[in-house]
Amino acid sequence: MFYLFILLFFLLSAALAATVFKSGSQRIWSRIFRVVVVVISVGIFAYYFITRSLSQFEENALTVQLVNKLPFPLDFYIVKVGGTQDQPIYETTHSGSIRSAFYRIEYLDMRTADQFWVAGFMGRKNLVYFSQHYVPNRNEDQIVEIQNYINQSQKLSKLAAAQIEELRFTNMRTAIWITLDLLLLFLNFTLLIRRRK
Repeated sequence: MFYLFILLFFLLSAALAATVFKSGSQRIWSRIFRVVVVVISVGIFAYYFITRSLSQFEENALTVQLVNKLPFPLDFYIVKVGGTQDQPIYETTHSGSIRSAFYRIEYLDMRTADQFWVAGFMGRKNLVYFSQHYVPNRNEDQIVEIQNYINQSQKLSKLAAAQIEELRFTNMRTAIWITLDLLLLFLNFTLLIRRRK
């Protein structure tokens, strides 16, 4: 999706630049181009926001319930580990901040993975909780109760922290391009519906 937002940025910029044509057949073609780009952009953003807003429930997914029993809220991430021993594949998801005595439910597709890690952060960089969970039976849901500040493996927690930092960077980079695209979409839309004097 990241490269799609970069492509949208260039299309919306070209559509905005096409507003300089104000007479003749160039005006008609530039208006058609601008309308097509705006409609496609609105469709892409509608699809993106709807899919991000819907529940991530998947059939035959492993249900993981994270329960925070610590006195402070923590920001939790789940790293799903799949692939082989030589070439592991990591898939990181952000579960969000969970307050004390609250829980969050995540649905993990474990068809290609046999374990997952749970990492809890207090603040942005302070990793205060890390646990490793093997999944011998994919039909049995998991409840992870966070009752104390532990780090089961220094080596794996460093690996998980690197994966989480990569996810944060990707999300930040995508958010910047989405913001620029929405700004250009707004400008294009207002120029399209503006009445000529």
